[in-house]
Amino acid sequence: MCLAIPGRVEEITIDGLIRIGRMNFGGVVKRVCLDYVPEIAVGDYAIVHVGFAISRIDEATAQETLATFRAMGVLDDELGSEEEAFARAAMAPQMMCPDGGCADVEEAAPGTHESPVRR
Repeated sequence: MCLAIPGRVEEITIDGLIRIGRMNFGGVVKRVCLDYVPEIAVGDYAIVHVGFAISRIDEATAQETLATFRAMGVLDDELGSEEEAFARAAMAPQMMCPDGGCADVEEAAPGTHESPVRR
């Protein structure tokens, strides 16, 4: 799953030309790019998606959303470390074509190094 999670800006720094925020997501602190929300300041809340703050929101909405996500049990998946995400992905069932696009692909003969052929 890939959610946009609300977080509170605790610190803003500049890394080269990029504004970076240290953001708190209900106890989990991560670095986030703030370039898409130039108006954001320390103490503000923002919605963050894949490491980018995309919208400023009010504190009440942020707290309500975090509580809902906690109740649903999705915060651990979304806010875990990169190592935890890779470990979860490694344990998940694997599919050759997760989008179902393999229906028209003919598999290569076992023991060959040929690429699958599209029918």
